[in-house]
Amino acid sequence: MRILLLILGSTLLGLAAAATSPDPHDTLVIVLKDGHRHSFHMPDVARIDLSGPVKIVFKNGHQEKVTGEVERIEFGTPDIVALPGRPHFVGKWECGQGNGSNFYITLNDDGTARKSIGSTHGTWTLVDGEAHISWDDGWHDVIRKVGTGHQKIAFEPGKSFDDSPANVTTARNTQPKPI
Repeated sequence: MRILLLILGSTLLGLAAAATSPDPHDTLVIVLKDGHRHSFHMPDVARIDLSGPVKIVFKNGHQEKVTGEVERIEFGTPDIVALPGRPHFVGKWECGQGNGSNFYITLNDDGTARKSIGSTHGTWTLVDGEAHISWDDGWHDVIRKVGTGHQKIAFEPGKSFDDSPANVTTARNTQPKPI
């Protein structure tokens, strides 16, 4: 009888834990521009207020403010590999030219960019976890995280980011900073 009660008690505790464990597919993730992520169990959320600072209002009445500039809201599992945010790309990058030589690209937090060859001024934006750089001379580059490293993909004037690149080389941030 005692063993039966222990088994029954363990089973009930397991069922209760399973009933309250959030399904990772029912997750809402707010990603901030600085790379920070805030995860919420969607069935617990009553609404999201977007006027002023973002505020999550839960069904039980609890409210939680999300401070920082929101980049995007994701739905699904929070353990999906996160795309790099803007801070990941800020810094001085050593990149190949496609001819065996290297040059430097500096990406600033304010969206400006400099390079050590050609027309030195440009601007950059974050697009789907990649740094898209447009140079004043018409060239444009992408710096993309690939595995544990990075690539610089170059597009000649008159080509778009969707066209075939002029070259693909390695890129290395010479000033990596933790997020």
